[in-house]
Amino acid sequence: MLLKLPQFQLLRLLTPDTRLLFSTRIARLFAYGFLSVVLVLYLAQFGLTETQIGILLTLTLIGDTAISLWITTHADRIGRRRMLIVGAALMVSAGVLFALTRNLVLLAVAATIGVISPSGNEVGPFLSIEQASLSQLLPSERRTQAFAWYNLVGSFATALGALGGGLLAQALQGAGLRPLDSYRAIVIGYALIGLLLGALFTRLSAAVEVHLSNPTPSSPLTSGSRFGLHRSRGVVLRLSALFTLDAFAGGFVIQSIVAYWFHVRFGVEPAVLGSIFFGANILAGLSALTAARVAARVGLINTMVFTHLPSNILLMLVPLMPNLLLAIAVLLLRFSISQMDVPTRQSYTMAVVDPDERSAAAGVTGIARTTGAALSPTFAGALLSNPALFSAPFFLAGGLKIAYDLLLYRSFRAIKLPEKEATGDVHV
Repeated sequence: MLLKLPQFQLLRLLTPDTRLLFSTRIARLFAYGFLSVVLVLYLAQFGLTETQIGILLTLTLIGDTAISLWITTHADRIGRRRMLIVGAALMVSAGVLFALTRNLVLLAVAATIGVISPSGNEVGPFLSIEQASLSQLLPSERRTQAFAWYNLVGSFATALGALGGGLLAQALQGAGLRPLDSYRAIVIGYALIGLLLGALFTRLSAAVEVHLSNPTPSSPLTSGSRFGLHRSRGVVLRLSALFTLDAFAGGFVIQSIVAYWFHVRFGVEPAVLGSIFFGANILAGLSALTAARVAARVGLINTMVFTHLPSNILLMLVPLMPNLLLAIAVLLLRFSISQMDVPTRQSYTMAVVDPDERSAAAGVTGIARTTGAALSPTFAGALLSNPALFSAPFFLAGGLKIAYDLLLYRSFRAIKLPEKEATGDVHV
């Protein structure tokens, strides 16, 4: 009976490869959530200042950006499965180095060359390549719905990871371990999940790779065009510029920073932090699932903008709350609508490019987001170190995100998509 419901019909279309891609998403986002709740607390135990931590987080995201740009723009030619395995290896290396050293220089090297997620959200090359593969494996009219489920399972996995990381740290400390050692155990767990991820990627079939029966001279597979793009370069670069602004704003309130803010402002312990972000990510996942139905009625761009605006206002209200319970309530309310723009944004990007540009387009827009997010933690760290500006990251993030929403609507509301889909892509 469940499979007859519209929102569950996609499950009947899943192939072994799509199931694997959903499984890798779950494993990876669990690891990101597992680490993100304690990452800043772990670095603070080393004696690093808020400013040093912000710089280290920025280096982490810059490194992810540079590596991901090369991997995603070459994946369609070199092989998507091969590049996903390389990404998993970088995730393992970062976890191992973070666990083994307390030297700031070595940590900076590990942050730059490895894959670490301080936000609890996607970093590295995985998302872009997996999106392109899913777009190829599933009917186009199911794309937005597929991305909604893809984001739902990711949010649930992040939620469980955050809960597990917080509870494990609290349990280990209760058993007598120093806070530093309890957090290091979580970092080691992150590396082990990276190994699992690499093993899962080896099981993908050739169906995830690009196969063009009659490649054109301008195809990225034959021409080596810049960034792997040809016809859609202009629109992808315009989207990338806007996504950079949105991600720059979001970098002020990545999950590790918000967890640290709650810890300092209200004295919240790791187990409670894990519970807060468990609830937040569950709500975020559910909001992503409703995105496909909303987009079918009002269109992708309208869904992206008009659900994002109120969530940004709620974000700015969090630090204005006078007590912990109200701050948590507003944060959870914000997460209940904050992710409706994600699957619609991903689906829109896949719809406006040619099939042989999808890995590259997802990669370039993803890199734009990572670049934007990489810049702001340094500023956020400096703000957190000043008691008078301790809550400023929330206001900067919300204000800049509102500017992004308005610019996106103005720039793309009149653009017609090349394909008409039952998911709402016909409405822009």
